[in-house]
Amino acid sequence: MIEVTKINGTKLLLNTNLIETVEETPDTVITLTDGKKVIVKESRHEVKNLVKLTRQEYFRGILNTETE
Repeated sequence: MIEVTKINGTKLLLNTNLIETVEETPDTVITLTDGKKVIVKESRHEVKNLVKLTRQEYFRGILNTETE
């Protein structure tokens, strides 16, 4: 999960597996697989990096468990 900030300032944890698209229109709009949309303060690039880091941590944890 990643933490993003909605336009109204509310923090939100978002399951990265549910993200379908991330667009800048100029606001950043995250569309989920169920069609729901979330407008966030973070840029498209920031969301991409958050997802990337989260997945790296997840897979690093799996690999560390397998090697123990």
